[in-house]
Amino acid sequence: MQNAPIELDDRDRALLDGAEGAAMRLAMQVVLRAAEITRATRLQDIRFAHIDACFYNGQAHVDFARFMLDNGARLAVPAWTNASLVSRVDADIRPEKDDPVVVSGARLLMDLYEQLGCEPVWTCAPYQLPGRPGVGEHIVGSESNAVTFYNSVVGARTNKYGDYLDVCAALVGRVPYSGLHTDEGRRGRALVDVGAIPEDLRREDIFHHVLGHHLGRLAGSRVPVIRGLAHDSNEDQLKAISAAAAASGAVGLFHAVGVTPEAPDEASAFQGRAPEVTVRVTPAELVAARDALSTGTPGPLAMVAVGTPHFSFSEFARLVALVEGRRVHADTAFYASTSRHVYAQIAKQGWAEMLARAGVQVIVDTCTYFSPAVRGCRGRVMTNSAKWAYYAPGMLAVESVFGTLEECVESAVRGEVWRDARLWRDAAWGVRG
Repeated sequence: MQNAPIELDDRDRALLDGAEGAAMRLAMQVVLRAAEITRATRLQDIRFAHIDACFYNGQAHVDFARFMLDNGARLAVPAWTNASLVSRVDADIRPEKDDPVVVSGARLLMDLYEQLGCEPVWTCAPYQLPGRPGVGEHIVGSESNAVTFYNSVVGARTNKYGDYLDVCAALVGRVPYSGLHTDEGRRGRALVDVGAIPEDLRREDIFHHVLGHHLGRLAGSRVPVIRGLAHDSNEDQLKAISAAAAASGAVGLFHAVGVTPEAPDEASAFQGRAPEVTVRVTPAELVAARDALSTGTPGPLAMVAVGTPHFSFSEFARLVALVEGRRVHADTAFYASTSRHVYAQIAKQGWAEMLARAGVQVIVDTCTYFSPAVRGCRGRVMTNSAKWAYYAPGMLAVESVFGTLEECVESAVRGEVWRDARLWRDAAWGVRG
């Protein structure tokens, strides 16, 4: 079946003709090919892009960026950088002796994207910075958790754009009008009912991480609509769902009835149509999902890693309250990852200095599951992030232990895994008998 012709405007055609140079012509060709593949019949203007191609994955990334710079590439819209493989601020986070070729390549790539005009925010959670898009605005998202958060919680519109396509779209300021950019693509397909889970547990942070992990597995390619999420779920909790669902599956958008902007009620989320499938999440399923996030057993703790996605100001406020007056065990490292923007906020409050005195190292620009982001990242590592717990064992020589932020802090102080028995009794999750 032949695709319908794609509507192009005068500038689109001029770019294809090379009027603005080889780099801009290539960018337009890539966007147009993406439109053909997704069967889009027109292109959509965007107002912003979050770039992932700045993350070093080999020489090809450097070559692409160099070609664009050397051949007249110019951004059409503001573009921010995703987290990098290295930290520019914390030099010892990625010591040269680990792999000098990779380290130097990653730093060079950071330089190239700054020269291209990208805002060097170096964060996987750009939605925590000022100036985020509004409901219905079209953008380019590339990092998986950010794509899901922008679509679901902010109500902006983006597909998940892979490396190079993200840059090309930012250069021409256009994307294929397809998928989650369209009303039809955003229609809820699967109703996910969590009403069988005890209401008090549904308010806990750990529930949102575990639900996200389970949601990624069960939603498939359908847009899920969650019924029964607490109406006062905060953005950190919705971030947890976004990150976990995008990591364990391919969820780029979820609706939560009475919580997210496109789901004031079920009818709106499904755009007046019936769900294609209804799934009632059982307590036993969530307990299984919770337990699957730990590959390690209780015992001495080498490291605690929080901030995946990057910690928000409010998450640091909780961490500070838990750590104040205490000290991380001498045999345990504690890392909290965040953006430069949030770090500046916590430094102004005096929290960064207080955390350092307590033995918590705050790192920016990168994430601790990028190998080898930090020294000593091996053995038993505890995290409050379902995303980190899911990814890290496949990327590092670690056993992950998943728990709450409170459990992470208490375990770090003790130097061994500590559990809050209240949250690890299956009955607390609604399992009977």
